[in-house]
This record gives sequence, C-alpha cells and structure tokens, in this order.
Amino acid sequence: MMTLLRILATAGVLAAAAISSAAIATPGTAYASPAMPENLWAGFSSPVGMAFDAAGNLFVAEWGAGRVSRIDPAGNRSTFADGLSGPSGLAVGRDGAIYVASYSRDEVYRFTPTGERSVHVTGLATPAGLSFDKAGRLLIANRRTNQILTVTGNGDLEPVIEGLQTPVGAVQTPDKGYVVSNIGGGVTILRPDGARIEAGGAFGTPGPGVAMTKDGRVFVVDYGGTTVREILPDGQSRAVADGLRSPVGLVVAPDGASLLTAAWGDGTIYRIPIPE
Repeated sequence: MMTLLRILATAGVLAAAAISSAAIATPGTAYASPAMPENLWAGFSSPVGMAFDAAGNLFVAEWGAGRVSRIDPAGNRSTFADGLSGPSGLAVGRDGAIYVASYSRDEVYRFTPTGERSVHVTGLATPAGLSFDKAGRLLIANRRTNQILTVTGNGDLEPVIEGLQTPVGAVQTPDKGYVVSNIGGGVTILRPDGARIEAGGAFGTPGPGVAMTKDGRVFVVDYGGTTVREILPDGQSRAVADGLRSPVGLVVAPDGASLLTAAWGDGTIYRIPIPE
C-alpha cells in the first residue's frame, strides 16, 4: 500500500517570510523532554482525521478501511459510516453535523449525528484536512490547488489562502491569522496582515493533524518523523511527544489538558498531556 506521504506529497519548498507580531499564544520555556504517549486504542486502519462532538464522542476517519468510527465517552467503538473512498479530514460543526473529506472522490460529505449522509461540496482537488474558523465556516485544505478553501452560503468554493505548498491541514488563530500544515513545504504561520513565517524547519514532513487549544496554542504532527510539535510565534517549534510511528491525526481532548493523536504506522490512537 502506498504511504500517506507518497499519496499526498509533491516536491516544493515554501520561502520563509518576514516575522511580524505574534499571532499564536506564547508558552513558557522549552520543555525538558517530550512526553511518552499513552496508548488508548489500537486496530485502526490508517486513521487520519479526528474530532469530538459536544457529547464527547470521538470520530475517526479510517482511510484504509473507507469508514468513520465512533468511540463513545465510555470507550466503546462502533462504525458510524462506511463505504467511503479515502476518508481523510474530519470536523464537527456547531450544529453537531460531521463533515468528512473524501480525498479520492474530491468531495466533502455532511453526516447528521444519526449518520444520514449528503454531499456537502464537490469539485475539489484532493481535499485533506478539515476545520472550522471563528465564524463557523468550514475550511478545506485543497492539496492539489495549494489553497485553503471555504464554502459560501450559495455552495460555491471561495479561496481563503492561496499560494501554499501542498496544504493538508489548517486552523485559524485567535487573531484571525492561520497556521497551515503543508506536507510538501513545512508549516506556515499566516499573520492577519498577510505576512508569512515558515515554521517547519524541525519537521520531517508535517501531516494533516493540526490542533489548537482554546487559548491559541497550536500543535502539528510530524508525519515524516515521530513527534507532535508545538508551533511557536517566532517560527520555531518544540516536541511535546516523541516515539510515534508516523502521527497523522490530531485533536484536543474535551478536557483541554491533553491531545489525541492517530498514528498511521501502527493504527493506534495515543493520548499526550499538554505541557504547561
């Protein structure tokens, strides 16, 4: 089977931009050592996108199995949806609907909480990670066109960010800037004034997993390595966990004190405490 890296990546390097004022939260001093991830659940088939709903159910897009699994707060696992083609990004909307990107079919699906499926948007170009901005708009990392897109009220696609380098995940920061994971070109911090900082120097290959805490701390998986790293405002990063086999999915847990990451290499979901 082709690895996610070979499926998603293309060549290219994003030029570094000038540093401006901080757009993401500034944590304290460097960590003494990365945390050892805690094994929670195994047996997933190439897990990618992950998100929690308001009730604490965890949804996991399993690329290799063509399904979305659900884990309830008690840890019970069930199949929420199947028969999908290359499910990658996954996000839960304010209304409780579950959105899933089909990387192979260039579509995004909308599922009701009871599992009824509809096509939310089509005509994409290898959509990867999904997230929501502060206004509740769905953000789509449209890898092949090097854009972050959103869907207008009329159902049209509208560029939010352009000129990226194979983007696979993004979050909007509290000041309405963005952090974008580019599997072919590092991690981009985009300031509200348009300035860009390249923050991926310590990554092997950033993956689709990008997660942000309520206070604006941003974390990105290193799919080409073994770590989950925190992105710092000056373009540096620091590992918060190590020893993972190609981490690809990432989400902040409902407790706000930990991250969950999904590893492509061993089909396992791990818990990582967020350092203070």
